[in-house]
Amino acid sequence: MSRTESSDTYRRESGSRITHREFLLQGMENLTLLNDTFMMVALKDIAACQHVIRILMDDPTIEIVEVRTQYRVSRLVSKDSILDILAEDSRGRIYNLEIQRKKDIDHARRTRLYGAMVDSEHLEKGKDYDQMPEVYVIYISETNLWKTEHTEDPVRKHLDGQKEEYDDGLHILYINAAIDDGTEKAALMRYFKTCDPEDMSQGVLSRRVRYLKKEEGGINEMCEYSERIYNGGKEEGIKIGRLEGHWEGTQEKQQEIIEKILSMKGKELDEKTVKLILNKIEDKKLVTV
Repeated sequence: MSRTESSDTYRRESGSRITHREFLLQGMENLTLLNDTFMMVALKDIAACQHVIRILMDDPTIEIVEVRTQYRVSRLVSKDSILDILAEDSRGRIYNLEIQRKKDIDHARRTRLYGAMVDSEHLEKGKDYDQMPEVYVIYISETNLWKTEHTEDPVRKHLDGQKEEYDDGLHILYINAAIDDGTEKAALMRYFKTCDPEDMSQGVLSRRVRYLKKEEGGINEMCEYSERIYNGGKEEGIKIGRLEGHWEGTQEKQQEIIEKILSMKGKELDEKTVKLILNKIEDKKLVTV
């Protein structure tokens, strides 16, 4: 892994803030919009985010009114999700932009999860299902995931034997940065892969990238954002460590209880059933830690 890629996963080389800042600055020139950290900083700017969404959606009339980056969707008993970019337009439509550089994961189910998380956040209690917003999951990949010859691969849903599209309000759009098919989207992806601060071909997006890479205020913003993410990750790691320690301690206690239950006369539960019951109880305790 290169030094630049390492910075994209928020790793420090030492505990020093000064060293960390210098480390970020060394790789700043090489950062691209396929680095999720840089993309989140660049696209938290509404105008820059709007530029990207308009091109990817083939709709120059879209007006973005709100943008959130590193948007966490928390769940008590299931896996939390962090969405790279979550944006809303003037018509209430929701856009989730995700960057994916890995090859060996289940991309279809990953986009399914993103759509579900967005839906769960935007259906208020007491509201009917027809009030759910239109949701667009835009999944930008560095590699050719589906082995197609297009930059854009939209998912189409149909009932068997029917030509009419099945519209449930969830739209998934795969953007393939590995293929240049000569379209406006392909040109945007070429820019994503280089982010040359001297290349002004992408208008407001280019100006935002130049600001972040060349101007003092932008460089400070980039470093501060990365620092916040790093510190947030460190706190999350401490929390996870506490949970793991709690779990190890409770496992010993569970074994004691199992042995006591099984030693009772007239027992009707086998060891597997007892463990299952205890695990269910422990799950409820863990989520409150």
